[in-house]
Amino acid sequence: MVLEDSDMELVFEIEVAENDVETPYGRVHCTMKGVPKGDRPVILTYHDIGLNHKSCFDTLFSHEDMQEIMQHFAVCHVDAPGQQEGANTFSTGYEYPSMDQLSETLPSILKHFGLKSVIGMAIGAGAYILAKFALDYPAMVEGLVLININPCAEGWMDWAAHKISGWTHAMPDMIISHLFGKEEIQQNHDLIGRYRHHIVNDMNQFNLQLFVKSYNSRRDLEIERPVPGGHINVRTLKCPALLVVGDSSPAVDVVVECNTKLDPTKTTLLKPGKLTEAFKYFIQGMGYMPSASMTRLVRSRTASGSSVTSFDGNRSRSHTNEGNRSRSHTNEGRARAHTSDNQRTRSHTDNMDSSVDQAPKSTEVTC
Repeated sequence: MVLEDSDMELVFEIEVAENDVETPYGRVHCTMKGVPKGDRPVILTYHDIGLNHKSCFDTLFSHEDMQEIMQHFAVCHVDAPGQQEGANTFSTGYEYPSMDQLSETLPSILKHFGLKSVIGMAIGAGAYILAKFALDYPAMVEGLVLININPCAEGWMDWAAHKISGWTHAMPDMIISHLFGKEEIQQNHDLIGRYRHHIVNDMNQFNLQLFVKSYNSRRDLEIERPVPGGHINVRTLKCPALLVVGDSSPAVDVVVECNTKLDPTKTTLLKPGKLTEAFKYFIQGMGYMPSASMTRLVRSRTASGSSVTSFDGNRSRSHTNEGNRSRSHTNEGRARAHTSDNQRTRSHTDNMDSSVDQAPKSTEVTC
């Protein structure tokens, strides 16, 4: 996400530990912030192509509005192999893990840190990886916030477009077109320039190319929406999910399509808004932060049967970590409030980004 410097303030210091975790598919660099608290899940993040955990999530988790959450949860940032800062170049002939294999590294990571379950937050390629992990290991995932997720395999037209554009455009430009919509690219030159500079100068180009190839070779997750009275073993997410997509994100159509394939009683789609507020609401709905303060929340029904939520707040712009707009890859939101004895609200969502619905710009989400 991209937030303005003036909005950032780390109010308290937390313990930070970096680890290279051994997995069946090589070492994975992880950064644990805070200390896991008993049986409470840890927030686990996974970045998009062209980014690492720092460029994708540092600004968001340094924002003052996240301090309440950070007091309740430890955060584990996972970097895809070879994408962390200062990564060594893989040897020629190295076989980079597939997207399925990257999701299979996560059980080893949880075991390494002694974790029973996580609440996932991820963008783009990372969202695909965490969704696959949740499908295969539902007991290990209590909730998911998925920004700009594309659960489908790359189609022939997408493949052809990448091949053709690859002849005339450098990889950084291809990644930029994945992270940002045309409007953003044409109008926000400073922001795009910062991200292009990061991709070219901060990322290991050889390793990045392997990660991009892995993502472009992904398989369809084959998610299916449960039908009342239908087959009980349909392949779908069992946990609450918040889908987020910016109104001009290149992932709008696929995120909306993904929403139609998920359980409407557990999924909410959010429009651009203040991501920190939306996340706090999501956590509160799971019963972990009953006193979380929230901005105005408006609920409305959508044709698909789940509720749409609009938050008053900053607009999150999906692929960014700096800037005055956070576009958090979401197009429509729905939050469904389920209550238990103490009326805890469970916000199952379909579009996750910052708050949502007509919010002023002030938090940029680029991850």
